[in-house]
This record gives sequence, structure tokens and C-alpha cells, in this order.
Amino acid sequence: MAPEKPFHVAVCGGGIGGLCLVIGLLRQKVSCTIYEAAPAFAEIGAGVSFGPNAVRAMELIHPLIAKGFENCVTLNGWPEKKETWFDFRVGKSESRDGQETLIDAHVANVKSGKLGQTSVHRAHYLDELVKLVPDGVAKFGKRLKNITEDGEKLALLFEDGTREEADAVIGCDGIKSRTRHILLGANHPAANAVFSGKYAYRGLIPMDKAVRALGDELARNSQIYMGHHGHVLTFPIDQGKIMNIVAFRTKLDGKWEDPMWVRPSTTEDMFADFVGWGDKVQSILGLMENPDVWALFDHPPAPMFYKGRVCLLGDAAHATTPHQGAGAGQAIEDALVLSNLLGQVNSPADLEDAFKAYDAVRRPRSQRVVTTSREASHLYELENENIGYDLDKARKELEVRCKWIWDEDLGAQVKTAQDFMAKRPVGRL
Repeated sequence: MAPEKPFHVAVCGGGIGGLCLVIGLLRQKVSCTIYEAAPAFAEIGAGVSFGPNAVRAMELIHPLIAKGFENCVTLNGWPEKKETWFDFRVGKSESRDGQETLIDAHVANVKSGKLGQTSVHRAHYLDELVKLVPDGVAKFGKRLKNITEDGEKLALLFEDGTREEADAVIGCDGIKSRTRHILLGANHPAANAVFSGKYAYRGLIPMDKAVRALGDELARNSQIYMGHHGHVLTFPIDQGKIMNIVAFRTKLDGKWEDPMWVRPSTTEDMFADFVGWGDKVQSILGLMENPDVWALFDHPPAPMFYKGRVCLLGDAAHATTPHQGAGAGQAIEDALVLSNLLGQVNSPADLEDAFKAYDAVRRPRSQRVVTTSREASHLYELENENIGYDLDKARKELEVRCKWIWDEDLGAQVKTAQDFMAKRPVGRL
């Protein structure tokens, strides 16, 4: 479908959010180019999860995005666990103020809808998205250096010395976003991501080894093991051939001073962090031979997601910790709303109105995901002062706390943004 709109959009960053946006823009007949810093499209990391809201957003952007997801999605292995997001269990016995948690006690079976816990291998899903981007739309080796105004156009200057023009620039360039620095100013308190106080060991284990160590149910279905200042999660990826492990810990001094956010670790350091945890967790950790440790950062809330005709999307706008499995889904929701808004713009002069409407609708929700993700980690790690070690209270909170993310009416969200842009009273035709 040839673009028909009288403006051109530059998208900086070719991850999941940037690609979904470009696919949506092309469907809306918006001319666009995606600039990727790497020599080819590539994703870092293994499994990424999507809630039911994210899957609906894929379908609404383009049914073939949802089809690509279906082609590579992994669900829980047992049919009776199909709707389960995670089973929460006690991973380490704790007692305080007359409250006690007993090892291996089942805390909650949290259900997220008909698909339950879903995961895709990032690289495999990215391959499915790339198939939907026509030749000539992507340019590689383009790391953004600066954006300047040049008459009625924006000039993009890249680290390789090249220059491109566009009517609008959308930064999808991740948690260390250069676009965010340009938009907010490098010295703005929200310009850079901050350490969340948590770090994690990550590993991938062949499923047959995991089943031998843990049994079929615990290996093939998503689990979270709770303990004070730590939690361990496992879920199947790669069509059930691999068990993904992420073992989280609180850094009690709250500081991460290493310039590297991901670094090799040792099994000795990892086991030292989980002394006193139960046999199940010890077995899981024993499967990890060369763990990496990942510092978990997120963004302070930006006062705006746009300035003029420059806009932020996905992790560039609202990088979050992974504790609700909602970060990538928020990028896809962003892409849904922004592509639909830009599809209604018929003049470059109106681009800023689209960004203003996008900001009004997307910023409160996505920033709430960042905040509640941190809160989720405190709940999983028995650090919530109102709940403490009361597992019944924890169960009640776990069963409902993500519903506002999963049950969002995305059609209504798009319409609210469109009404805002058209300056109609929200909810009226």
C-alpha cells in the first residue's frame, strides 16, 4: 500500500516498538523510514512476555503482527495451566511478628485470561515483524547524534556523519535513548534511567534437564518463588524446549556503580545470594552454569513524551522493570495509539496535535506501569509493609493487581486519543 500522507516520519530504533509502529504507520498510509543503529535488526535477551492487552494491540495494529506472535509463542505446557499467568509459591521460609511463611506453600494461582503466561523468543518475534516491513524502509548503522530544525523540516544527524530529513521524529531507541536526551535535555532529572534497587541472574536451561530436576509441573509451567529480598521465576520458552530462569535480588544499599548493566557472574556469587532458600530454588540455581547478572533500571517519569515534532515511544519514553511482564506490551500499545493518530493527520502542521493527544492518553498509563512494576517486586519479595508475610493478603493482592493492565479497552483508548486530537468532548462522536 503506497503512502499517501503529505509528510514523512523518521523512526529511530528498530526494536519491537519501532517495528510495530512502522507497520502501523504504513497501514495508515504514512510515509516513514526506520533508522537502526545496529548493522541489522537484532534483539538482546531471550524470553519476552506479553499480556492479553498487548496481544489485542498487535491485532489492532495489523492482524499479521498477531499472526507472527502466534507463530512463535510459547504457552504453559499443561492444558489445565493454559490460563495461568504464574503460580506463586514460597521459596524461602520466613517469620516475623507472628507471621510465618512455610517453604513450598502455594500462595496464588494468578490467571490472566485465555492465553495465560505467553512468551516469545525476542529474536524469533523480531524476525516475524521484519517480514512485514517492505524493502527500502529500513536504514542500518544509523545511530542518532542530534536533531535540529531546518526550515519546516527536522534534520537528523547520525554518528556516521550522514544527514536525513523528516517532518517528525519518533524515538524508539530504548532505555538509553538519545532521543530522550535531546527532547528533555541531557541534564534533566528524568533524562537518564535510574537503578531500581534490584538485579537478576538469568539463564536458559534445556527443558529435559529442568524436568529431571524439578518434575514436570514446575518445569513446564510458569512459577514464581517468593522470599524476603528476592524472588525466582521460571517459564517455558522456545516452544517448550527451554526453561527461562530469572533470579532476582534486592541490592540493600540501593546502588549500582558499575558502568556495565549486564556482566558475567559466578555460581558462587549467585548461591551466596540465595543461602537458606528451599530445595526447589536450589535445584533451579544448580541448573545455571554461567549466569549473567543484570542490573534493573527504569525511567523517572518524564513531564512530556513529545516536544514540537519529536516524540518518544516504548522504553525511550517509559522504561520499566520486568516484574509485571508489561514493558513490551506498553510499547505495542504506544504504537497502536500513535499510528492511528498519525493516520488521521493530513498536514505537517497538525503533527504536534497528534503527539499532544498521544501524550495525554499514553503517558499516565505507561508511567503507572513503571510505578506498579516496582511495587510488584516489593510484593513478591515480602517487602510490602501493609502485607508483610501474610500470605492470604498477598494472594488477594496478586490475583487482582494486574487486571487494570490486562483488561484495558484499547479501542476506547484509541478513540479517547482521537477525540482529544479533534478537540471533541471525549466519548462523543
